[in-house]
Amino acid sequence: MKSFRKELWFELPGRRGFLNITPQVEQALRESGVREGLCLVNAMHITASVFINDDESGLHHDYEVWLEKLAPHEPVSGYRHNRTGEDNADAHMKRQVMGREVVVAITDGKLDFGPWEQIFYGEFDGGRRKRALIKIIGE
Repeated sequence: MKSFRKELWFELPGRRGFLNITPQVEQALRESGVREGLCLVNAMHITASVFINDDESGLHHDYEVWLEKLAPHEPVSGYRHNRTGEDNADAHMKRQVMGREVVVAITDGKLDFGPWEQIFYGEFDGGRRKRALIKIIGE
């Protein structure tokens, strides 16, 4: 069995954003040489997320609005976590909702997606470098 590991680094300019990382994951799969197996992609920071969904701008906008309703950034004084000097309690909660990782089957050397599925990195406390891990195992 083969095992392959690669890190992707990001620095989104805003506090929040979504980035389609499917091309980078597909490139890592090609580099791995794995034809049948599994691909794990996970955020390596507790205020970021990796998830699968449609690459449609209206949906991304809806996520922004929905997540802000669930865990609004302001007022930062509304969160006990922020009493530590942080202002990112909302980002931790948004990450919890959107998830830490995805696992995608690899079939015949390709990510085995359903219709419209793409892999996204979600940032909820941006402005600094963060990373996602790709781990591919298989034959």
